[in-house]
Formats: sequence, C-alpha cells, structure tokens
Amino acid sequence: MTSTAQAPGPSTSPPRRRGRTTRSARPRNAAVALTAGAVLIAGVLFALRDNGGDGGKGAARATAPAAAPPDAISATSRPRPDSPATATGEFITARSSGAVIGEGSDPRRFKVMVEKGTGVNAKRAAAEISAILADKRGWTNDGEHSFQLVADGPSDFEVKIATPDTVDEICGAVGLDTHGEVNCDAGTQIMVNLERWNTGSPEFSGPIGGYRALIINHEVGHRIGHGHETCPGKGKRAPVMMQQIYGLKGCVANEWPYSAKGRYIAGPAVP
Repeated sequence: MTSTAQAPGPSTSPPRRRGRTTRSARPRNAAVALTAGAVLIAGVLFALRDNGGDGGKGAARATAPAAAPPDAISATSRPRPDSPATATGEFITARSSGAVIGEGSDPRRFKVMVEKGTGVNAKRAAAEISAILADKRGWTNDGEHSFQLVADGPSDFEVKIATPDTVDEICGAVGLDTHGEVNCDAGTQIMVNLERWNTGSPEFSGPIGGYRALIINHEVGHRIGHGHETCPGKGKRAPVMMQQIYGLKGCVANEWPYSAKGRYIAGPAVP
C-alpha cells in the first residue's frame, strides 16, 4: 500500500498503541551475515544465497489526507508476544538472494531489511516475502512483471519491517502521518509496521500469512503502477488495491491480485 495512510474504517477502532518514546536519528544500515540455506514458505522452496548491498529508485506517494493513516492491511488480531513500540533504528539486511520470480523481461530487484530489536528474523522474512511474490495468484500472473531478491548491488525498492516509532519517523520524513499504527510507501522504502506484521487487523479474518500477503501485494502493486480501487459489489472479493483497513464496504477480504484461475480481481478506481 502506498504512502497513503491506512486507517481503520469508521466502524473499526484503530489498534491500541503502547506508549511511544522519542528517539534521535540513528544510522539506518546494518548488514549482518546470516547463514545461507533453503527455506520452505507457503509451499514454495527458495534456495537463498549469501550476499549484501544497497540502492534503489522511486518516489514517495501521498495520495491520502495527512490526517488519515497509510495503507496497513487487515487481519484478525492474534495472541502474540508483545511487539516493541521502539527499537534501535538500525536495520539488518537479509543476506540472501534468489532467482528471478516471474517472466517479465526487466526484474525489479528488492531487498528485505528488519530493524534490530524487533525479534523478526531477516532471512525468514525474505523467504516469506519472496514466496508471496512467487505465488501464481500474485503480480507475476500477467507474465509482464518479475522480481528478484538481492542483498548486494543496486535495488529498486526495499521492504523494511520496523517498530511503530521507526515507521513514524521514516514516513514522517516524507510528510506522512502513520500514527504508530500503519504502513507506508516512502521513496524506495516499503515500511511495514511491526505490530501489523505480527498481529494483523480486525478487517481480515484469515491467517497471519494471508494478512502479510495483502501488505506486500498492495504495496508492490503501487510499485508497478496500480492505484487504489474499491469494492466492486456486495459479497465480491475485495481488490488487493483496496484499502481494506478502512472497511470492506460489503466485500470479502482478499489478499491476492489474481484468482486461482488467473482473473484479475478488480474494483472501481478511487479518484
């Protein structure tokens, strides 16, 4: 989802925040070598190789009012260890790379990074995100788009999982108010709020893996040029480009851009 703020809809109270602390700016790049290996996520086996790197391109989007939070995604809250509201502000890059996902001729290179102190394993997160992008219901379905996980060299975007305070700081630097609750798309950075990654949100009743797929598919959808869409009709599946956290408007929560039969799940464009 974009740097547009995602906020719960009128009928849904936003998740409660723990007290936040104020931090000064800190270095945001910390690469930590992780062991290479094979990871099985969502039925997809990824052989991950050690590497390292930096870079990217992109522009921040700010299409929603500043008072409303950016794109978070929906999922039912689940009992989990308490997610910290703040941490070091430093990031660990997943020391993993993978084969090109999809058949597009110009793969978008991406890195996965996690903030130190979140408890999230960078390599596992990278494998999970790669599996989401490789799913046949994902953005590669049309044969035009492809992606590649990298740790070295230039990249087109980075997926960063961070505490609410760090997300607020980075998103706020491009004029977005994430309220300690939600995600944003800021420049080359897809900022994923740790609390949303860990607990989801009340609008999505599926498993946490489905909620994470919605986060990634929505934000990557913006990366490849898709704008927001809304519910196409009562009882139909919500488009992945719908800001489902605002409320489903009669639709059924959905985390994939395409159906299992290859049909794009569309809705009316949001002006």
